[in-house]
Amino acid sequence: MRIPDTLIIPLIKNLDENNLDDAIITLQNNGVKGSIDNINWPDKFPYHPLTVFNCAHNGRYLFIDFFVRCNYLRAVNYTNNSPVSEDSCIEFFVSPANDGHYWNFELNCIGTINASHRTERHNPTRLTDSELDRVIRFASCGKRPFNELEGLFAWNVAIAIPLDLIGVCFTGDPVEMAANFYKCASGTSQPHYLSWNPISSEKPDFHRPDCFGKIVLDTDRSL
Repeated sequence: MRIPDTLIIPLIKNLDENNLDDAIITLQNNGVKGSIDNINWPDKFPYHPLTVFNCAHNGRYLFIDFFVRCNYLRAVNYTNNSPVSEDSCIEFFVSPANDGHYWNFELNCIGTINASHRTERHNPTRLTDSELDRVIRFASCGKRPFNELEGLFAWNVAIAIPLDLIGVCFTGDPVEMAANFYKCASGTSQPHYLSWNPISSEKPDFHRPDCFGKIVLDTDRSL
């Protein structure tokens, strides 16, 4: 059985959740890097757009900057909790206590968000508009929706997720959680379903906490 991946997410105290432009530069220079490169269903969905991410936290927020290079770009959905996974989409699923409860954060390339608290794929508890407003976002493609475009595109989406929104309180000690990172675009001309930690299911299914890897919010190592 494959040992799940582990990601040690550094503490960068001066990361400013209110200034994602500067935060993205800091993440790229000092964050931990990961690659979403598992093609879990290669026979049916072999397309593999380059997808990488950088992570860090500041004790209050978890920062993730996703970078994608792809051949088709789609952003039809523009309202909260719409089906952004049909668009050019990145996703982060996290289970803070690794107890079957998890949060899914899904964003298309214009930053439209779909997020829920779940114990399974079905019957989600959708985050409210006020809760979603607390998830700070930056999308290099802007905010206006558009139909599918064909070409060669490079784009990024950065998010800052309040730790208290997912029930986490960072007190200075390392915090272990279970999580996975994804790239998908089910409604495009090249549908694909990639993951950071591999998924063992017969068909595409990101709602698999049993296939999550481990992430650790690291403590201050400057002393």
